[in-house]
Amino acid sequence: MTCMNTIQRYDTGPAVEDVQQRLAALGFLSEEGIDGVYGDVTARAVCAFCEAQGVAPSDSVDEKVWSALVDASFCLGDRTLYLRMPYFHGHDVLELQQALGALGFACGAVDGIFGAYTELALRKFQLNLGLPSDGIAGAYTFAALRNLHHSWEGKEAAHDTSHMGFARAADVLEHHALCLFGTNEFTRSVAARMSNLALATNPASKIVSANSLLVAPDDAMLLVHIVVPNESEARAVPRVTFEDEGTLALRLETAIEAAFRTKPPRVSLELPGTVWEDAGAGRSAQHFAITLLDALCTALLHREEETK
Repeated sequence: MTCMNTIQRYDTGPAVEDVQQRLAALGFLSEEGIDGVYGDVTARAVCAFCEAQGVAPSDSVDEKVWSALVDASFCLGDRTLYLRMPYFHGHDVLELQQALGALGFACGAVDGIFGAYTELALRKFQLNLGLPSDGIAGAYTFAALRNLHHSWEGKEAAHDTSHMGFARAADVLEHHALCLFGTNEFTRSVAARMSNLALATNPASKIVSANSLLVAPDDAMLLVHIVVPNESEARAVPRVTFEDEGTLALRLETAIEAAFRTKPPRVSLELPGTVWEDAGAGRSAQHFAITLLDALCTALLHREEETK
């Protein structure tokens, strides 16, 4: 509403009822208070809403109060969100930021404003789940978030995850069948090293490299493709980037859950490159192998705990 007339005491009609319905949905007014008449009860509800939202105190609805009321009324999925000028803002954006943060995708300040950091976090989330990484929160993105609601609802933004260490994950290693593979010399080396580390920890490990696989993988075996930047896939699959090691396991858990909704289940783990801190090829491959296997074990353990 632009250049709107202030809605105030003793007004009646659809505009008043609209305000009352929004106040009721937000918990500031009872359902019985929706009568289309702007009386004392409605005025007190507007005052309480302004105080809760940090809006200048008012018992009437002017443009600023109306704008805040509309923003607060949006729920995640009510509208398509994307980066534009002026920025989208509202409670649905806040919910999106909270969900992304809890899933391990930092989007800067959780302020209810869809800015550049939120778009970047959204793109990473979409890539992580094998969705088109277009930075647009639409039907497919909202469906993916609803499927993962148990992983983010009521949780704070994740800044780090505690890794269990694959040396302490003997049971996890033999409970989950994974086939690790790469498509160039370096990524094949990382996959082989991960398999060797898993087998050294537990000879019954079912986490093996494609080089040591004796039979063709079935639909129960998760295919884990180790890739480098700009390496494309034959089809869209969940893709987890190595950056931000603190949330790597959390992002892996999300990707693995998405992967098992398709046949065969498959994820990509993207390394930052073929060199780690100026180390040689062998040392770099070993560092990536240790870090990835640790994160995989942590993610798989969390999945086990959630399904018990």
